[in-house]
Amino acid sequence: MIARYWDTPKALLAKSMLDSAGIESFLIDENLVRMAWPSSNLVDGIKLTVRAQDAETARKLLEEKTPEKLDVPGVGEYAQPRCPRCGSLDVGFDEMDKQGAHAAMAVLGVLLTISHKGGTCHACGHEWQYDAGPSLD
Repeated sequence: MIARYWDTPKALLAKSMLDSAGIESFLIDENLVRMAWPSSNLVDGIKLTVRAQDAETARKLLEEKTPEKLDVPGVGEYAQPRCPRCGSLDVGFDEMDKQGAHAAMAVLGVLLTISHKGGTCHACGHEWQYDAGPSLD
């Protein structure tokens, strides 16, 4: 076991990161926590496991920081959104402009989040609203 999670989305994200890197992993007690969340304390959360020979590499991969910028083929450089209060890259968004996202999908062949109604920082808890979403220019 290399990590323990108390909520399913974070566990699934970590597993998908390892899967993408070619590291076979398994989530133990995922279904129990998903179906009966109050029981997560009884089973000590969702456990992410890998083979012993992959453990060190998997831990290092999961500890990597979110990159500040990405080069998106066909679109250009994409800067990760930050929390306006603390500057953390660990942010989530409430809702995207679905029409804009579908238009980008049709034109560019990739799903892009065109605009958001608001965001939440997972590091400091700050919530904010957008007047208009980030532009693609």
